[in-house]
Amino acid sequence: MYTTETPQDAAKYAVGRAAVERYAHDGARLGLGSGTTSAWFVRALGEKVADGLDVVGVPTSTATRDLALSVGITLVDLNDLDRPLDVTLDGPDEVDHDGDMIKGGGACLLWERMVAEASSKMVCIADDTKLVEQLGSFPLPIEVIPFGWKATRRSISALLTDLGYSDIEIVQRHRDGQPVVTDSGNFILDAHMVAITDKALLDTNLNWIAGVVENGLFTGIAHEILMASPDGAAKLIELPHRNAARIPAWRK
Repeated sequence: MYTTETPQDAAKYAVGRAAVERYAHDGARLGLGSGTTSAWFVRALGEKVADGLDVVGVPTSTATRDLALSVGITLVDLNDLDRPLDVTLDGPDEVDHDGDMIKGGGACLLWERMVAEASSKMVCIADDTKLVEQLGSFPLPIEVIPFGWKATRRSISALLTDLGYSDIEIVQRHRDGQPVVTDSGNFILDAHMVAITDKALLDTNLNWIAGVVENGLFTGIAHEILMASPDGAAKLIELPHRNAARIPAWRK
């Protein structure tokens, strides 16, 4: 049993345990998300594995990989799978009532989206503070290659202007005085949108820009939201079927 230091941690651990109980059965092939909520899920999954649960996981970051291995979860390479994962469980930075999310606060958005799209189901797991009426208060992460990243930023700014967003600040993310570098060796640009209106249009068009690897607007991907409050109460929100802005070829 792990110790939670804050009410939000308690909610994250509660939703992690609820996710394990609901989705982690013997033989399950699971996508393991990144970020603080997903870390509590991985820890709870490790407790069940220690008790004999037989599952395998695909991590969405090197941090999740290291945590999963430390708690005894067997991992497999996404390249070695011949069919989709059963379910990916991952947390958002923001999620709205449609189940659309902003992800990438931990700079893992590319791997997170790849693993989610390689799954039969994607479940958003979150504490109840992450549910919002409209996406955009959390800056939108955009992963770009280092080569010519300033030119890419100008193209992103021009696109946002064309789509009706004005004076959007786009900032290269730094940590400890250095640019944040993703697990794939790329940079992160954070677009301070404030309010995102046409989510699917923005999601689709950002990735047409040369130099953009992925963006953190995950539209139409989640099948369910599993949410918990600090008192441990969990709530499942089933989402109506919606096509993702970019549909994986195997789902067509």
